[in-house]
Amino acid sequence: MMFKLLLGFLVVFLTIFAEGINMDASQFAPAWPHGEIQEILPDIFFVTGTNKVQHEGINIQTSRNMVIMRHGSELTLINTVRLGEEGLKRLNKLGKVAYIVRIGAFHGRDDAFYKKQYPSAHLCVLKGMVYESGLKPDKELIAGEKMSFPHCSLFVFETSNTPEGILYIDREGGILITCDSIQNITATDQFYSLETAKSFYDQGLVKPANISSIWLGATHTERSDFERLLTIKFRHLITAHGEPLLNGAYEQVHETFNRVFSEY
Repeated sequence: MMFKLLLGFLVVFLTIFAEGINMDASQFAPAWPHGEIQEILPDIFFVTGTNKVQHEGINIQTSRNMVIMRHGSELTLINTVRLGEEGLKRLNKLGKVAYIVRIGAFHGRDDAFYKKQYPSAHLCVLKGMVYESGLKPDKELIAGEKMSFPHCSLFVFETSNTPEGILYIDREGGILITCDSIQNITATDQFYSLETAKSFYDQGLVKPANISSIWLGATHTERSDFERLLTIKFRHLITAHGEPLLNGAYEQVHETFNRVFSEY
């Protein structure tokens, strides 16, 4: 029964994010309710917003996060979430949007909005990612090549059947910025619907520093990728789903790895 529930949720999960990727570049998802932009580490900001989709007549509503990194006057947006008018004003006060970065295959629905809003910004996506809308990236991100943000490097999952990466920031003891590969949903927030929140709890998706069985089922990522990841020392985790995990992130991810890959 649990397998069937997870399999069904996998279809919904993919629909949530693929819907945005398939949109015509001239049509954008609305600016749904979101929180305030918060500075969680020096020059690293975080905002949580709503995500909605309908699948087979069922309304699914979750939350997702955008990370904003600032270097001088330039801003880099990662895992984009469309902001409302007041949110954009706050964003513009932080600096100039120079880069829009996509590191997860199942995210990207708001990239076209930001590219239109900030036409001089460079759209940077993991190598192998495409937008069915026809939106063209300005640069492909490749592990080992120079990144737009100082002290930043790219980790790429080599066994995943869809492109997925993690950004590593070599300061503050090491910071991982993930998309779907590692999530930190320790509680469902105010942006979830009650029905969706219940389904997350029922399916065991509310766990700290979690490697989701749904994401593993969708990508078939093997343990060897996480073994490589754990050779990198980091202290903090900022992910597209759930709150930031500040301090002790490496130990928590290692514990999750042991749990998940002893079962998977």
